[in-house]
Amino acid sequence: MISRVGQGRLAEEMACQYLLQRGLVLRARNFRGPRGELDLIMDDGEHLVFVEVRGRAGDEFGHALETVDRYKQQRICATASRYLQANNLVYERYCRFDVVAVTNTVPPEFIWIKDAFYSTFS
Repeated sequence: MISRVGQGRLAEEMACQYLLQRGLVLRARNFRGPRGELDLIMDDGEHLVFVEVRGRAGDEFGHALETVDRYKQQRICATASRYLQANNLVYERYCRFDVVAVTNTVPPEFIWIKDAFYSTFS
């Protein structure tokens, strides 16, 4: 049995490989700020993409995508702003917020939502 943290890391790794295969370039993983963590930060052409990865074993408690509520979005945006400031990228790149849901099935299924939500600085 894999721990919840282990399942999260596995979902992040699978999502990362999924996105790499689709041409995105990994810039950073698990960037921490005072309001939270960014799972994956990737380049997609002219966009700097902040990726929230959600993994679920099943849908009995709701779909993984439903867990990215307004509060979670605000925390992601605040942490993304911190990342941009820390790396002097505030006015350098277009930003996008994507969500990738990974199912714990064989084979795993991926749902990738580009531009899942917006921030005032994106």
